[in-house]
Amino acid sequence: MAVLTVSQINRYMASRVREDGNLKHFMIKGEISNFAAPSSGHLYFSLKDADSVIKAVMFRSMASRLRFLPENGMHVIVSAGLTVYERDGVYQLNVTDMQPEGVGAVRLQLEQRIKKLRAEGLFEESAKRPLPPMPKTVGVITSGTGAALQDILQVLGRRCPLVTVKIFPVLVQGEQAPQSICNALLTAEKQGCDVLILGRGGGASEDLNAFNAEAVAYAVYNCPISVISAVGHETDTTIADAVADRRAPTPSAAAELAVPDIGHLAERVSIAQRQLTAAYHSRIQREMQQLERLQSRLQLSSPQHRFRMQEEKRCQLTEKLQKNMQLYLERRLSAYSRMQEKLTQLDPLRILQRGYAAVYDTEGRILPFAKQLHLQETIHVRMQDGTITAKVEEINEL
Repeated sequence: MAVLTVSQINRYMASRVREDGNLKHFMIKGEISNFAAPSSGHLYFSLKDADSVIKAVMFRSMASRLRFLPENGMHVIVSAGLTVYERDGVYQLNVTDMQPEGVGAVRLQLEQRIKKLRAEGLFEESAKRPLPPMPKTVGVITSGTGAALQDILQVLGRRCPLVTVKIFPVLVQGEQAPQSICNALLTAEKQGCDVLILGRGGGASEDLNAFNAEAVAYAVYNCPISVISAVGHETDTTIADAVADRRAPTPSAAAELAVPDIGHLAERVSIAQRQLTAAYHSRIQREMQQLERLQSRLQLSSPQHRFRMQEEKRCQLTEKLQKNMQLYLERRLSAYSRMQEKLTQLDPLRILQRGYAAVYDTEGRILPFAKQLHLQETIHVRMQDGTITAKVEEINEL
C-alpha cells in the first residue's frame, strides 16, 4: 500500500468535487452565522441548520449585485458550488446568488434601509422644517408629462394665483430616476424657491422605488428648503415621505399645503385691517388722554400758573389779613369801649353830677379828708359846672 502525502489527499478530494456535476451548481438554504464583510468587498459567513455548519464565501463581483445586506440570524437560500480549499483541506460554498427565505430581496432591502436611516435620525420630527406661511415661489419636482403636475398647477392657480411656480421635470421611475430627483433638488435650491413639492401619481409599488432610494432620502434631508412629499396615492408610503418636512396624501393635497387660500387670506386681511383700525383709534385715544394729562401737568408746572397761584394765594392772605385786622380792631374797640365805660363809671368827678364837690389843694392834689386841711389854707372846690377858690375858716371833724 502506497503512502500518500496530505497534499495528495487534498488534491484528490478537490478533483473529485470538481468532477461531480451535482456539486458544481446547487441551491441550499440555512441560517447565516459568523458573518464578516471586510473592506475587500468579499463576504465570509457560515450556513447552518439544526445539526451542521458549512463555511461559505461570496466574492465581491457577486456580492455587489445583492439588493440587501446579509446579517447574522438571517435565513437565506443561496445558489452555490462546492469547492475544496486544498491548503487547509476544508470545503466551502462558493456563493453566486442569495435571496432571503420567505421575504423578497427588495422588501428586505427596503426594511434595512429604513432601519439605517432611522438610526441616523432622518425621520426625526425635530429635524423637520416648518412650511413658510406665505411663499413667493413654489418649486414642483415631478414628471413633466404626468397628471400629477396638472393637478398641482390647477390647485396652485386656484388657491394662490399670485405665487410663482417653477417646474423641475424629472424621471420618476427607472434606474436613472433617483439621480434625476437629486439633481432637481440641487437646482431648485439655487433657483430661490421657498417651498418644494416632490411627487408623482400613483402606480405599482415597484414604480415608486426611486422615492425609496437612499440618495433621494439624503438629498431631501439635506435640502435647506422645506419639502412636501406627495408620492402615489394616500395608501402609498415611501422613504421620501418619511424624510420630507410634510407628507401629503396626493399631489393636489401637497399644493393645498404649499400655499394659502387667497380667499381665506383676503378675509384674514380684512379682519386684521379692522382690528388694526380699532387698535389705531384706541391707541390715538389713549395718546390723546396721555397728552391732555401731560399738558395739565405742564400747565400746573409752568411759571405763569405758579405766578397765578401765588397771586391768588397772596390775595387770599391779604383778604384774610384784612379780615383779621378788622376783627382785631373791632375787638380792641369793643375792649376800649368797655374800659372807657368802666373808667367813666370809676371817674371820681362823675359824682359831681349828683351835687357833690371835690376839694383840691393848690398843687392839684385831691383832699378827701378834713384833717388834711389847715385853717386859712387856700383850696379849690370842683363842682359840676365850675371851680371855686376858697379859704378854710373852720374845720369840723366827724
